[in-house]
Amino acid sequence: MKILAIQNRMGIGDTVIFLPFIKALYKKFNSPISLLVKESSKADQFLFQTNYIDKILILERDNDNNSRHSGFLGSLNLIKDLKKHNFDKVFIFNSSLRFYLIARFSNIPEIYQYPLLNKNKQHITDTPKKFIKDKLNIDIDEDPKIQINDELKLNAIKKFQIKNDELNILLGIGGSGPTKRIPSKIFINVIDKILKEKKCKFFLATGKNNEEQEILNEILNSKFKNFCVPLDNFSIKETLPIIKFCNLSVCNDSSFSHLSAALGVKTITLMADTPLIYGNYSSNMFPIIPDGEETVNHNTLGKDKINSQKIFDKIIEICN
Repeated sequence: MKILAIQNRMGIGDTVIFLPFIKALYKKFNSPISLLVKESSKADQFLFQTNYIDKILILERDNDNNSRHSGFLGSLNLIKDLKKHNFDKVFIFNSSLRFYLIARFSNIPEIYQYPLLNKNKQHITDTPKKFIKDKLNIDIDEDPKIQINDELKLNAIKKFQIKNDELNILLGIGGSGPTKRIPSKIFINVIDKILKEKKCKFFLATGKNNEEQEILNEILNSKFKNFCVPLDNFSIKETLPIIKFCNLSVCNDSSFSHLSAALGVKTITLMADTPLIYGNYSSNMFPIIPDGEETVNHNTLGKDKINSQKIFDKIIEICN
């Protein structure tokens, strides 16, 4: 049986959050699931060894109507592309009439979809839970899980000299927007506090954005440089086994917080300016919110009020 799931949200985190629903389809039908996702999801970089995933198809669509799947002609191209796979079922995790028609004209016999034209206030986890419950009578209460094989893990140990007698900590210092990026001084304070207690190595995960690089360089130019390993020159695929071998992670609301938790690593999520659900949907996540706030949402703007002592205390709690 060939089954397609369409998840057209933008980022890595969105794709990771949807993995329990994809895995539920795999279990229900005893068949790996193909995904139609945007290139920005980077799904091919972190799902290439996950056994409940079959093919990863890229939705080539942008806002300028220039790409293969944009506009009316793009819809025809997508229909042509999907027909090649002879899917038996499709699960569409949105309310788009466009995707319904594309699925119908792709000759997919069984189409399951969110209620059409009902995009308002769709909760990131509650809506797909209800969708799977309504369509398949399956209750889902499971963390996202990403799989990588032992060979990749062993190669990472050798390449980065990862030692069991050290506390290996991933610091996810990047972020998709400036209001999500916790200042370098807070991470430096955490490094200072934990090194007084334990022998540690810190892996610094970030992108190439100028502001992210500035935070990275400020940490590397501190007195703790020799305890830090930057990962900005490595692909997501290359960083996965490193993350897997970390004892814990401390991450901004970024792709690395989602990947870390899905790899089974205890992850402290620093939630400064995003709905809290993005930092607590997994049992492996331990959110820290800005001082003086009871919760966090868009426009909380709390990156300067993340307390390094609270981060340190949570690290000690997790380690113990």
